[in-house]
Amino acid sequence: MPKVSLDMPQELVDDLKLHVGDDHKFVSLADAIRTACRKLLDQLDSIDLMHGRRND
Repeated sequence: MPKVSLDMPQELVDDLKLHVGDDHKFVSLADAIRTACRKLLDQLDSIDLMHGRRND
């Protein structure tokens, strides 16, 4: 799996960390970011379909 490095405002990191760890939704910060990216891509695909930019 490729590794990606990025800069992110501390406020976003702090907010994400509230949802990471035992008894939370995500097991790691990386898992939270991957899940958010997948959700964004699904939403963009839906928008593209509505505007006729995809033929799924």
